[in-house]
Amino acid sequence: MKRTSLYLIIFAVAAAGAGAGSWLVNRTPTGAPETKPAPATATATATATSTQDASAIATELRAMLDAYRKIIVLTHDEATLPAAERAQANRIGQQLFHENQERIGRVETALATLIASNNPRRFDAISSLLDYIESGDGLYDADRLAFRETLRSLQAQIASDSSLAAIKLHKRISEDLDALAEIERNYEKEIRAIFGRYDTRAIELKREKWDSYIAYLKKLYTRERILKEYGVVLPYPAAPEPEPAAPEPGAPAQAGREGAEIFGKSLPKKTVLLTFDDGPHRRYSEEIAAILKQYNAPAIFFNVGRNLGALDAQGAAKLSANAQVSRKLKDAGYVLANHSLTHAQLSKQTGAKLKSEILDTDTLLKAVDPQRSSLFRFPYGARNREGMQLLADAQLTSMMWNIDSLDWADPVPSSIADRVLRSVEKEGRGIILFHDIHERTVKALPMILERLAAEGYQFAGWDGATLKADNKAAPAPAPRAAATGYANSWAILVGIDNYPKWPRLEYAVRDAEGVERLLVQKFGFAQERVITLKNEQATRQGILAAFHDRLAHGGLQPNDRVFVFFAGHGATRKLSSGRDLGYIVPFDADPNNLATDAIPMTEIQNIAESLPAKHALFVMDACYSGLGLTRGAANASFLRDNARRMGRQMLTAGGTDQLVADGGPNGHSVFTWTLMQGLGGKGDLNGDGLITATELAAYVAPAVSSVSQQTPAFGSLPGSEGGDFVFELPEETEFLTAGTVQLSNDAIALNTRLDAQASKATGTVVVKDLQGGETRLKAPAAVPVSSRQQAQRANDLGLQLYKEKQYAQAEAQFTEALKLRPDFALAANNLGFVFYKQDRFVEAARWFENTVKIDPSRAIAYRNLGDAYVRSKQPQKARAAFTTYLELAPTGAGAAYAKEQLQKL
Repeated sequence: MKRTSLYLIIFAVAAAGAGAGSWLVNRTPTGAPETKPAPATATATATATSTQDASAIATELRAMLDAYRKIIVLTHDEATLPAAERAQANRIGQQLFHENQERIGRVETALATLIASNNPRRFDAISSLLDYIESGDGLYDADRLAFRETLRSLQAQIASDSSLAAIKLHKRISEDLDALAEIERNYEKEIRAIFGRYDTRAIELKREKWDSYIAYLKKLYTRERILKEYGVVLPYPAAPEPEPAAPEPGAPAQAGREGAEIFGKSLPKKTVLLTFDDGPHRRYSEEIAAILKQYNAPAIFFNVGRNLGALDAQGAAKLSANAQVSRKLKDAGYVLANHSLTHAQLSKQTGAKLKSEILDTDTLLKAVDPQRSSLFRFPYGARNREGMQLLADAQLTSMMWNIDSLDWADPVPSSIADRVLRSVEKEGRGIILFHDIHERTVKALPMILERLAAEGYQFAGWDGATLKADNKAAPAPAPRAAATGYANSWAILVGIDNYPKWPRLEYAVRDAEGVERLLVQKFGFAQERVITLKNEQATRQGILAAFHDRLAHGGLQPNDRVFVFFAGHGATRKLSSGRDLGYIVPFDADPNNLATDAIPMTEIQNIAESLPAKHALFVMDACYSGLGLTRGAANASFLRDNARRMGRQMLTAGGTDQLVADGGPNGHSVFTWTLMQGLGGKGDLNGDGLITATELAAYVAPAVSSVSQQTPAFGSLPGSEGGDFVFELPEETEFLTAGTVQLSNDAIALNTRLDAQASKATGTVVVKDLQGGETRLKAPAAVPVSSRQQAQRANDLGLQLYKEKQYAQAEAQFTEALKLRPDFALAANNLGFVFYKQDRFVEAARWFENTVKIDPSRAIAYRNLGDAYVRSKQPQKARAAFTTYLELAPTGAGAAYAKEQLQKL
């Protein structure tokens, strides 16, 4: 399949953002809410009304699907279209998209009205709509993605109803959103011939291929017909016309040229201006601003007036809650600009309507920012002479673009980034068009900015009168794994206990296995790219083949990263020159033939330099010397350039003649246990959700030295260009329950000692290098993050502290998460469970109650709530909570326990 097809495989005409989660099996159908028996006439009236409501909404859903399909046909293989046809297809596609956004708004209003009506048949009506989305005749898997935004809105509306029927319906919608997320992932990975096996669900995957779906759509529509429906007939290709002569000096600027309008083509080479349309958005606008701040990148946000508020009868601005988002953007230094009142196609407007679209939004913007900018952007880039004259009369200037991200159509962040970077390379300069109403833009932006900064591009801004390039160097953002451009993650893990000719070890294999679980389960390393060699597999030939053959044949690429872990014996041999040479000892090495049987560190260095990967990190849980590491340090320069600089780093457990301490918890060495704690989150010294290799070493080295006789060493291998390996901590999603595993007492005791030393690592840390010298490490400045990300990080820290039985500190972190994000159901549950663990059952019940108010379909919270009611001597409430749990999760892991508690009550 052509790549351009994959780029546009899942259009978000009505699907904003991806759901996440797992499939749920044997869903209980949503029943009607409990009501008193009604007279037959009233029942018939309610049934008729709900049927009419459902029919009207179903008509809108079918229209949404029709528009969704047309956009796919319009933009399929868009890169292969002639320029004129591509421009018209994109213009009509955007028009279809915005028409569908209005249609979605009408559906959401109708659903909200139906839910608030207390019609006893309202849930039956909604169920019939879900039946259509889940199993309507003729619907392809890809079709159902058109309804995701509507399902998300419906889920939020249902959450306000606490009846059991509503809770069941909420759960059903959650399952459907999970199904849609699975459909999207399957299309994104279509290179696989067959979809995985799944249990039977509400939306049963048909396993059709994208090409089959496109072929089906082309039987229904043609691009030519869709364009014609929207008033466009493409002319036959004409012979190319000569370039027009340059205007005489002093001649008036022509529309479409730099001067009458701003396209950015007059910017200096390698300079771009970032612009964002259609906001403000209550969530994504602020997240985009946080990303921009990392790169000191100015930007212009073109606001749609109706998103800011409305004018009253006297023409005064009445701002909505969304206007506060724009105020925050202004306060953060970003420029606000006018994008019309309703996002109408202004080239078709005249008179009072056209004037209102421009000037009413200007009034609203002035209410937000009295010094609002003079910039205006025509929706779809469609303008007429009257509109241009109105701008001139109002002293406004039209700003267009010459680089289109197509993020309104393309849901795949990596392909958005690829498209923008290719366009920037081709144009060399200009204005980039994004939209701050999509999650995918949030995900694509770091990849784009990281690459542009690394390649020396400048970010321009608007100074109130003209575009101005900012020649200042961008600050040093701590790079995110996604932002540094890692395509794939590889690992080679070696653990050897059963040496036939060396002393046996006890913990090396378990160390390698523990690191493997951490990489795969926490950091998302694909299992097929993790090569683990244990005992007799880890011969000299086997280890070297893993590097030279398996990585090369597996397709290691320049934008990949490689993590190498060795747990086993290390040795040092003194050469005739007096220099020490370190070795790692394979399974089959003979102590008497170290030079020929072992693997010298000089060969590891050669391997490191030969790897095509961007960054490689070698972690050696063995003690030796003789590496000749170069000094490594965290400074602003290399962090900014991390995307383009090769990184080759090594962290070792200790120096020559030091014994590895094997007395760590859970069958691990002290070094590997500390390493795993660092990767679990403790190594994030600046609290930004990222762990660089430098931060990891700054945590591990002094911590290990404080509890053992080892002195770990860290540095960059020769050939490294200063790049730093990066781990991005995933967001924790665990709801605390009685089944949550906490650390053993010996693990908690060791962690307490490690943390005492790690608390000193927030400043500069002195670490040994393997030449016996010292190197100073310092964590980079924390990356600015949104309040949502801050809340998630606080929750994750709380979870870590809970597992170490530090309840007061965990309570403080969960509280902080809720201060930052009051609707954070996960943190509310976890705070409740911290109270429960401390026998504060009344407080625990209150927070579990808050959890189910925020997310009424979260079954585990009802189980926790039942336990809290039992312990606080409220048996009737406990019975209701356990009953609800069983309704939501009749075959869940806690079902037997809930039934047992009900029998006791």
